[in-house]
Amino acid sequence: MDDVLTRLHRPLGCLRFALELALANDVLQYPMKPLADCRLYAFVDTAYLNGRAPEFIAQQLCDGGADLIQLRAKNSSLEAIRHMGQAILPITQRANIGLVINDHLSIAHEVGAEFCHLGHEDFFGRGHTHISSISEQASSSGVQRSLQIGLSTHSPDQARNAISAGADYIAVGPVYATGTKPGAEPVTLDYVCWAAANVTSPWFAIGGINLNNIGDVLAAGAQRICVVSAILNSDDIAATCRKFKNHLC
Repeated sequence: MDDVLTRLHRPLGCLRFALELALANDVLQYPMKPLADCRLYAFVDTAYLNGRAPEFIAQQLCDGGADLIQLRAKNSSLEAIRHMGQAILPITQRANIGLVINDHLSIAHEVGAEFCHLGHEDFFGRGHTHISSISEQASSSGVQRSLQIGLSTHSPDQARNAISAGADYIAVGPVYATGTKPGAEPVTLDYVCWAAANVTSPWFAIGGINLNNIGDVLAAGAQRICVVSAILNSDDIAATCRKFKNHLC
């Protein structure tokens, strides 16, 4: 009997060791929340770090219920963005949350992020006409994994172009004036209403959304929102995230 118990315990011990090793090295993979189920899109934006580490902010966003997290680092070097992405990815993966890299397709591929977000002009201005062209470039460079692409839009025509190009999701905005995009003209709630009536693929309202105006944005038909400064400028990121998420449940 002792021999039987020893033989039974040995594989269990090996399994436990392998699991602990995987957790310790952040290699245990979790299924990502489907894009269709994502409601709150939050950001690790280096313009709003205020001395806090990107990893700390990412963990707070995860704890607060964010469904997607974008790394946006407009004034950082490519190496710094790559380093931040590599540090944040294990945190988002453990929380079953997709990581979005802003602007940089190559870095999104390199760090293993699930998404890349591009500006409307950046995508079409670089000669792209369809998301499949990005997939083909990735395959030719030896990357076998799928990368989902989001595109910014500022008008119905841009939304139609982005959807025809095969964008996995689109951003609709800026709804209100925002310090994140100081030179951008607000699209107002009229564009949100149009998107609610005409866009069937996932879309997120973005730009100047806060806890005072979120009711108006949702009343206009938005079901998904992006929030940057209203969360990142708060003293308790996780708690503020939860307040936004409660409006979306």
